[in-house]
Amino acid sequence: MTDTPYALCLLEEAGSTQDEARRRFTGFPLLVVAARQTAGRGRRGRSWETASRALAATLALRLPWPEATRPRLTLVAGLAACHALGRGVGLEWPNDLIKGSSKIGGLLAEAAGDVVAVGLGVNLYWPAPTVAGAGELYARDPGVEAAGRLAQTWARDLLQRVALGPEAWGREEYAGCCATLGREVTWEPGGRGRATGVAADGGLEVETASGLLVLHAGEVHTVRIV
Repeated sequence: MTDTPYALCLLEEAGSTQDEARRRFTGFPLLVVAARQTAGRGRRGRSWETASRALAATLALRLPWPEATRPRLTLVAGLAACHALGRGVGLEWPNDLIKGSSKIGGLLAEAAGDVVAVGLGVNLYWPAPTVAGAGELYARDPGVEAAGRLAQTWARDLLQRVALGPEAWGREEYAGCCATLGREVTWEPGGRGRATGVAADGGLEVETASGLLVLHAGEVHTVRIV
């Protein structure tokens, strides 16, 4: 793979890097990284609490994939994040980053036409988390430059994966990183089963009492490991 170019915008503070990236996007891939984020959000508009030292970044790009394949982008972004953050980081389907039993980050993709803003939030260092179950990537403060460095590694990897097309999104690689597989899960609206695999379209394959189901992130509100 070769590097795919992008424009870089480093901010001391942003309400939301998602909003900043969309506002500043001019057609060329744009990576926005903020040292502080005051109004970050997660999936379905949930608020995002910021750690003592955090990575808050959004990559805006035109996505040349058929519309039906675009939900896979969040999973591809998760793979790129695992690569950037290093060993010990895994995934919980569809958009959480974990280390051990703790959630350390998440991803969010928002589309407007063929323009997609893919956000990455990571707790780099958080000795006293205010959210139950939250963790940190590093046991010590990695310093102010860590967020920009990691975000750029993530963006380069993500753009390279996007260029390969939606059919080569990395299904087997994702399954190898996904801690959800092999576990009992529940989801809303009311369901329970055992996660057994990742479908070709990125859905979560779940064995239930009534047979095999494939869950898609846009159709279920919350998937939790029991």
